[in-house]
Amino acid sequence: MGLFDRIKNAFMSEKKEEQETPESNELQETDTSEIDSQTAENEINETPEETVDANTPTNTEDLTESFEKTVPEAPTLETEDAEETLVEESQSTEILPEEELDAPIETQEVIEELLEPVETSAQEKYDKGLEKTRKSFGDRMNELFARFRRVDEEFFEELEETLIGADVGFDTAIKLTDSLRQEVKLKNAKKPSQIQNVIIEKLVDIYEAEGIDENNRLNLQPEGLSIILFVGVNGTGKTTSIGKLAHQYKSEGKRVLLAAADTFRAGAIDQLVVWGQRSSVEVVRGNAGGDPAAVVYDAVAKAKNENYDVLLIDTAGRLQNKVNLMNELEKIKRVIQREYPTGPHEVLLVVDATTGQNALSQARQFKETTDVTGLVLTKLDGTAKGGIVLAIRNELHLPVKLVGLGEKIDDLATFDPNDFAVGLFKGLLKED
Repeated sequence: MGLFDRIKNAFMSEKKEEQETPESNELQETDTSEIDSQTAENEINETPEETVDANTPTNTEDLTESFEKTVPEAPTLETEDAEETLVEESQSTEILPEEELDAPIETQEVIEELLEPVETSAQEKYDKGLEKTRKSFGDRMNELFARFRRVDEEFFEELEETLIGADVGFDTAIKLTDSLRQEVKLKNAKKPSQIQNVIIEKLVDIYEAEGIDENNRLNLQPEGLSIILFVGVNGTGKTTSIGKLAHQYKSEGKRVLLAAADTFRAGAIDQLVVWGQRSSVEVVRGNAGGDPAAVVYDAVAKAKNENYDVLLIDTAGRLQNKVNLMNELEKIKRVIQREYPTGPHEVLLVVDATTGQNALSQARQFKETTDVTGLVLTKLDGTAKGGIVLAIRNELHLPVKLVGLGEKIDDLATFDPNDFAVGLFKGLLKED
């Protein structure tokens, strides 16, 4: 069964369920007049007193600033000979087991809520996570079709703008409209309503064609240590994604070690420490403002000597200074490759799906700066810009490895391109 056929089957099954639902609801209808009367009486008797503390901060940026303290950028080592000082610097590195971890109470409470997994199927997660994107995409398409009564060149131009506005990417929009022009001629379609499903089918075809031979699985080593390096700008959910992945691997019985090499931000270190505490995973950390490579040096040595299965490394994301960032990442790689010549086995770029085209721009810049092997797309459930996955696949040819479909601990999932396509496109089809 082709991908588009799978999407149509999912769409028809959903329609069938919607048609059956009203009948069951009618059997459950009851007279609510007595309830409404009682509710009204209670409202009269109640005297709610709601007060708002004028001093309570309401700006999330203020809250963030109170938690994260920026420290001066760490000095970098400019030559390989100077890297010998890593051994000396690493003496200040702390390795924190579960019983010794400590971090702000606020951070612990937030992560405690995330550690309550909810059992749902992969397709259900994609359906729920892509709900906002699906609705936004559908609204844009419906508005387009409502404004045109015939398929002409102006319609195609507006279709291109609609697709670009839906964050599917410029190249994808051009490919689709060019292909659609030929299809319309072959089918002699004159009304926009006649080609809505054809548009979705073409999008699916382009999406599927660009993903041939794409590997969405993480490159875990069958034997020995797997080293995964995380990069990305601050605020994308990088540290949280590392914590969730560590929890998942620990639940699978793997020995996991975390390295807090984002020494540029004290808040990032504290946050990773909390994730380590809640997941019973050890954390190697250094002083705020210290050399990130020193932290990685100690983490690699510990992981090797104590036979760990996975090492997850958090790094800084100062994209505004590409040269320093590139030098820092290259130095970290050299430290890793002294012990593991094939490492790091993954370099994952974490991008925030809610930023749409900015996420695409960040991916493009990081791809130029370092050898990114895949993407982690966070906050997909909180955005109407999920179409960015199409743009990333079609324009950058970078595989999405992990995707955030919710806030719970188990909502960081291995990206399944077929489940994604079904979750995104099935709600856009029209009944024949």
